[in-house]
Amino acid sequence: MKVHFISIGGSVMHQLAIALKRKGYEVTGTDDEIFEPAKSNLEKEGILPQTIGWDVNMITPDLDAVILGMHAKADNPELLKAKELGLKIYSFPEYIYQESQDKKRVVVGGSHGKTTTTSMIMHVLRETKQQFDYLVGAKLDGFDQSVNVTDAPVIVCEGDEYPASVIEKRPKFHFLFPHVAIITGIAWDHINVFPTFDIYLEQFRIFIDKIEPNGLLIYNETDEVLKTLVEAHGRKDIRYQPYSVPKHTIENGHTTITIDGVTGPLKVFGDHNLLNLQAAYYACKELGIDAVKFVPAIGSFTGAAKRLELLASNAHTNVYRDFAHAPSKVKATINAVKQQYPDRRLYAVLELHTFSSLNADFMSEYNGAVDKADEVVVFYSKHALELKRMPDLPKEIVEKGFGKPGLVVITHKEELDQWLQKHDYNNANLLLMSSGNYDGLDVISFAQKIVG
Repeated sequence: MKVHFISIGGSVMHQLAIALKRKGYEVTGTDDEIFEPAKSNLEKEGILPQTIGWDVNMITPDLDAVILGMHAKADNPELLKAKELGLKIYSFPEYIYQESQDKKRVVVGGSHGKTTTTSMIMHVLRETKQQFDYLVGAKLDGFDQSVNVTDAPVIVCEGDEYPASVIEKRPKFHFLFPHVAIITGIAWDHINVFPTFDIYLEQFRIFIDKIEPNGLLIYNETDEVLKTLVEAHGRKDIRYQPYSVPKHTIENGHTTITIDGVTGPLKVFGDHNLLNLQAAYYACKELGIDAVKFVPAIGSFTGAAKRLELLASNAHTNVYRDFAHAPSKVKATINAVKQQYPDRRLYAVLELHTFSSLNADFMSEYNGAVDKADEVVVFYSKHALELKRMPDLPKEIVEKGFGKPGLVVITHKEELDQWLQKHDYNNANLLLMSSGNYDGLDVISFAQKIVG
């Protein structure tokens, strides 16, 4: 197979390119910018483009596939030539499907928890010595890639709602056709792509329609919106497995679960993680792994990168970093830390960084999301607004939207640094939530400093 990548430098695109190279394919690619770690990863595998920029001479009639990344524009010269030559052009998820048509496909969808649930399934499959391929949106301990494509009989995919490519606007998870589908929950996000909740909801109806006949839909029955959607949809040719928080206990900051009569300790915590774990169990059960194997295997799972990641700790203080940015994710993360350590004060710092979270019209969606924290800062930089070409976001709108008494809104990293420095973290936890980097503030060094 001869495959060419347009926008090979993307975070998942370059990982797929490496996976196909390792499979024995002839792989080429181009991009107009390639940053680390993609640059070093591609160079190590011998497929880093010799020059930066687009090269129509790379688009030749003998290509078996052209894979188009999200970064490429509709007028990309290589894309135009590929169309002119009548080559097969795939978005990333379309090509993943091409490589997995003979595999059993497990696809994890939902507004939150996709990465963690996918990672949990991967972890258990690896611990129980199964052969499988995968696609996941974060770095996971024990896996050198976030994408792997081999001749394994199973593939586990994180399936998100974002458009597949510049010429294929449908969501990525509409192209994967699962035999085992998970929906973790539905909470409106990505308002730049889905301007109304009904449009967003429709994407999950379509996803359910994409499940293969006789397939299994595993869904979170504690999410009323999702439960209503599934019950109203009523496909007769698939099976349904609702799930909720499994039986568990919390003692001295440690959680123990019981599934199908099998009990074991966990390294992760929080109701949202327990929900993810229960979904992962049902998927693994469908793949032939029972509770006797699942519970010990999941006990060593420490989480995906930036998902309640413990940055630093001592006997009296934990500092966590989390990718949470959407309202449902923020609420779940805060509630998890407070539930695990009810006697510790909780300081929460949330950076608004995405298009939705910086939009004044979306701010009311955060109402109640941070209520369980003792002290809260909402941070956003003017630079982030400028990059996204968005209007100014007045502090009063943020305060009103969140509805949390005493909430502090900060727009300069120096002021945020001062706020962090002034607190006593003895018998307290600090939770740092962002999909950005606090405008360059070194939170990792600060975390290590406060725990001594």
